[in-house]
Amino acid sequence: MNIIVEKQPNCIATLRVEVPSDKVNSERAKIVSGYAAQARIPGFRPGKAPKKVIEKKFQAAIAEELDDKLVRQAYDEALRKEALKVLNFGNPQNISHLPDGTLTFNAVLTLAPDVELPEYKGIAVKAPSAEVTEQEIDTQLEGLRERFADYQDITDRAAQDGDLAVIDYSSTLDGQPLEEALGKSAGYLAGREGFWIKLDENSFLPGFAAAVAGMNTGDQKDIALTIPEDFPLSDLQNKEVVFNVSLKGIKLAVLPELDDEFAAKITGGKTHAELRDMAKGQIEVEKRRRIDDHKVNQIVEHFNSLVDFELPEDLLRHETQGQADALVERGMKSGMSEEEIAAQQAEIFATAGDQARTNLKTNFILQEIARAEGISVSDNELVNHLARIAQSRKENPKKFIKELQRGGRLPGIRNSMLVGKAIDFILEHATVEEVADDTTTNDE
Repeated sequence: MNIIVEKQPNCIATLRVEVPSDKVNSERAKIVSGYAAQARIPGFRPGKAPKKVIEKKFQAAIAEELDDKLVRQAYDEALRKEALKVLNFGNPQNISHLPDGTLTFNAVLTLAPDVELPEYKGIAVKAPSAEVTEQEIDTQLEGLRERFADYQDITDRAAQDGDLAVIDYSSTLDGQPLEEALGKSAGYLAGREGFWIKLDENSFLPGFAAAVAGMNTGDQKDIALTIPEDFPLSDLQNKEVVFNVSLKGIKLAVLPELDDEFAAKITGGKTHAELRDMAKGQIEVEKRRRIDDHKVNQIVEHFNSLVDFELPEDLLRHETQGQADALVERGMKSGMSEEEIAAQQAEIFATAGDQARTNLKTNFILQEIARAEGISVSDNELVNHLARIAQSRKENPKKFIKELQRGGRLPGIRNSMLVGKAIDFILEHATVEEVADDTTTNDE
């Protein structure tokens, strides 16, 4: 075969193939012989029908099989000859059978990027201890008490720190309704009715709870606040927004006693001491998960700061759309309206594009590390992994795996497992420095 590969920017290559007539005729003869051996032709014993009869009856099928076989062989030879890492061969184009019997076609291939690996053993990462403190357990149990609290209406005094205030509010910027002044959605800042807010400094915006404290039920008040410079909506950073607040009610949370009776009620019979042990175990699991995520984030940042390479445009486009869809879904679950999401479409796609590029770069780097270290995922590992997922979903494992196979999802799952193994390998060989616990362990 005469095979010419020309690499293009953005991980694209053009493939031009010319298969000589003797190769075409040889492969065609093999296919015809296969049909002749199995075909049932009236008037002829099995396997005895003349080849001309076979060729005429199965002409279209033979031609299709011949083209498919020669295309596959050309792809295989291109892989061997050019040492290509092909993600997608694409569909063959312009298949032509020339008068002398030669077959020609071309194709556009999507290639994996060429990755020059940096040093990946001994990467320095920082992580806090996974030890659980008594204060953390107390905080967890306090949260449980708040979940099972009763609420009393307060009518004989003004709102104060720690109360739950029920408010209606609207907002203005430079004397105009906030969204009108912005020309787009402002989300929850625009206003709400019947909104519950706990009066502490961590609620809503800095200074808001302190301004509500002292109001009585039925009071109305304008609260002017300067939006912090780290607020997600950049158009409002460092600007003064005025909130017109009506206090509809004051509620006091009455927390249950943290004793054996409370523990038994929420755990099905366990004691207060056992409840503390359960809380400790849950905190430790979550803490280790956050620490592992934080380590991985540092490694991702390390690689992405050192390595850059072209990415396949189709893959980047697909990943960007997937990230955008995920951002929209999270926004809707958090209460954003379709109008609010539409108003932030440009920001969503910009964020999605950045995340998609980081994800793909990291994925290709980790795949290259797996290749360099001989890391792989066996069929048994893949099947056992999928069987565990099926079991957790209470589904039949064989049926579950077959559905994934029909949907073409097994290669993606295998790749995810491979990337996970590569990450484990890097973490095993990382240099970990223990630091004081801080908010960095909350990275998602």
